[in-house]
Order: sequence, then C-alpha cells, then structure tokens
Amino acid sequence: MKHIKKALAAAAMSMVLSMPAHAETTLTVHYPMPGFFKDVMDTISKKFMEENPDIKIQFANPSATYEEGIQTIMRQAGTAEMPDVTFIGLNRLRMLNERDIPVDLTPLVAAEGDMAAKGFSDNILKLAQVKGKQVGLAFATSNPIMYYNADLVRKAGGNPDVPPATWDEVIALGGKIKALGDGNEGIDFRWQGDDWMFSGLLFGAGGKMLSDDETKVAFNGPEGQKAVEVLDRMVKQGGLPVLTKQAGEQAFTAGKVGFAFQTTGALRNTIKNVGDKFDLRTAHIPLIDPVNGRLPTGGNAVVILTKDADRQAAAWKFAKFAAGPYGASVVVPGTGYVPNNELAAKSPDYLGNFYKENPLFRAGLEQMPLMQPWYAFPGSNGVKVTQAIVENLSRIVEQTATPKEALDDAAAEVKGLLPRS
Repeated sequence: MKHIKKALAAAAMSMVLSMPAHAETTLTVHYPMPGFFKDVMDTISKKFMEENPDIKIQFANPSATYEEGIQTIMRQAGTAEMPDVTFIGLNRLRMLNERDIPVDLTPLVAAEGDMAAKGFSDNILKLAQVKGKQVGLAFATSNPIMYYNADLVRKAGGNPDVPPATWDEVIALGGKIKALGDGNEGIDFRWQGDDWMFSGLLFGAGGKMLSDDETKVAFNGPEGQKAVEVLDRMVKQGGLPVLTKQAGEQAFTAGKVGFAFQTTGALRNTIKNVGDKFDLRTAHIPLIDPVNGRLPTGGNAVVILTKDADRQAAAWKFAKFAAGPYGASVVVPGTGYVPNNELAAKSPDYLGNFYKENPLFRAGLEQMPLMQPWYAFPGSNGVKVTQAIVENLSRIVEQTATPKEALDDAAAEVKGLLPRS
C-alpha cells in the first residue's frame, strides 16, 4: 500500500512540474456587429488559443452596432462587467480616450521594436491613435464601394463592363433602372445609422466635418452642400427609395436594386446572399471632386481595457495576433474589409494571391490610397452628433426638407453639442 501511495505522490508531483509556469489567464472579449464578425472572431480566437494554451478567450455578448458598442463600454467602464478587450469603431476611440478608459499602448508598441516588420506601418498605427497616443490597433478597415447588379444595368441600356464613374452617370442609370418597373429601384445608399456614408460624400467633395481648430462646424460649407445635393438627386432622379438599412440590403440581394453604396466590409455577406440570383459586380465609389476627394476609413480597432498586469500582458498578445497578418488573412476573405496589415496584404502566405483570384474584393483595395480617418467629434456628445446628422439626412431622403434646410439644421444642432471653449 505504501508503494502505491508513493507512486501516486510521485505521479502527482510529475504532473505539477509538467504544468505551465503560469496559470491559465482568461480574457473576456467584446466586439460589435456579429453578422460581420462572429465567424471571424471564432476563427481567430481558436487559432490564438491553440498557439497560446495558457490564455483562454471568452466572448461577452456582442453589440449590434458600433454605436451600441461604445455606449456599452462607457456604461461598464470601471465595473466588474467591463471586458478585458473590446473592438471599438475608429470614430469612437477619441470619446473612449477622453474618459481615460483604454490602456495606453504606446509603451507596448515601443517595447515591441520594429512593428513595421510585422506589418504595422506608421500609417496603419495612426488609424488607432488619438493625438499621438496609441489607443488601439486597427483590426478591420474599410472604405465605401459601389455594388451593382450587372443584369439590371444591361437591361437599362448600360454597359456593366464599364461602370459609371461619376455621380451624374450613377443617377442617370439609376433612373433608367427605376423606369424598368417590376418593383425595381435604382439606388440604395446606406445613409442610416451613422455619419460614415455622409462622410463618403463630404470627403469625396474635398470637405471636412469641423474647422481645423475644431471650434466651428464645416460640413455645411460648399462641399457639404454638394454632398447633400447628390443625395437629394439620388431620391428625385436616381430611384433611391425610403428604406431601412436592412430592407435596402435585402432588396439589393434579391435583385431588385441596380446600385448599392456601402462598406466593402459587407462584401462577403452580399456575395453569400446574392448567390447565383444575378451577376454581382463591384467598382470604385464616385468622388464629387476627383482631384481633392478622399474617403473615410471605416472599421474598428482592438482596445485593451483591463488594468490587471497579467491580463494586460495576455491581452497585448491577443491584440497583436488579431490585428496581425493572420487576423487580417481571416478578416478580409471573411468579410470584405481591406487589409489592415501590410504583411498580410503582400505575402503569398496570407493574402498575396487572394485578390488575383477574387476580383470583387479589388475595389476596396484599390481605393486604399484615398482613405483618411473617420472623423471623431470632440467631447462626450459624439453619439448625439451622429444622430443629429442622420436625422437630418432622413429629411432629405423622405423629401420633407430641402438639402440646404436639412444641412443648416444639422449644423446648428451639432454646434450646440460641441464642447464649449
């Protein structure tokens, strides 16, 4: 019996000695838009845990939108419910930082050494910086593109091999598609939910949201006026109906809309939902000012929230992995977002051959030189500012206000929501 006890004790000691030096660390991770990101997050976390068996990833309930995501984190900040890691819309990093909620990654980036060699160029790092502080690492980045139904374009007398390059051409062809009847609509422009697609028109006209010193509203200047006039013409001449975001997407994938304008991040879902119902194509979104026009960078960044030293170290490993070349090689094919990591974009081990074999994904990639940060409004009223802009855009789409009236009202409301100097 003594021999058995000694053998069991020796076996137990052997097991202890063979265990990892550190106990398992569990990270709670929050992310938005599960329709886009659930499969992506599952794949990335599974691979990460395989390579880091001492770290376990568990997911908090995801948020339906970026706006809901930031509000959830603001409510949970400083409480036991706050996750260790979150993925925040790029235009809400400033709001989070002004509350001193995220961990400053600047010293971690500095200690890492040559981040560029790992695909994190200075431009990519800047996407998730606030006034020089590294608030996160860009995870998924996107720009707005044009989706179109080549079958409807052909029926309306257009050439699907030469897609419209200007808004005048889009609106004219959209009107012809609307005139086909049979429940067809010309255009679906995703104006609802946030100010991102409005930014696509505004930045595409060479405009900006606020003055350089951020004390005055600038989006109601000449560039903003051109932007809302294009939206108004989409309604009056181009066949843009009043639809919710979901209804617009469903109508397009059902083959009843000629052109759809929204994030390249929706591409994978669109391909899946269209199936073989029609000939789906993609192209660049027109710029109101082809010389000075730019495009907003959509997407999100991985942000570390935990103040616990062990979980912080684990979270930094996860952040680098998720935003690194492997993460990008999952995000791009799984969604349609453009690569946020240069190593992933160029290396044949990741996405080097992907774009050759998947032409629908090229439009977003080719527009990357035009991308500039999604504007983050100062102060704590960022969500209200966005709501004010969206509500006034809805008046244009619903034709209850002229473009100038809606733009001036939006500017007045936003001015009242900005921080007082």
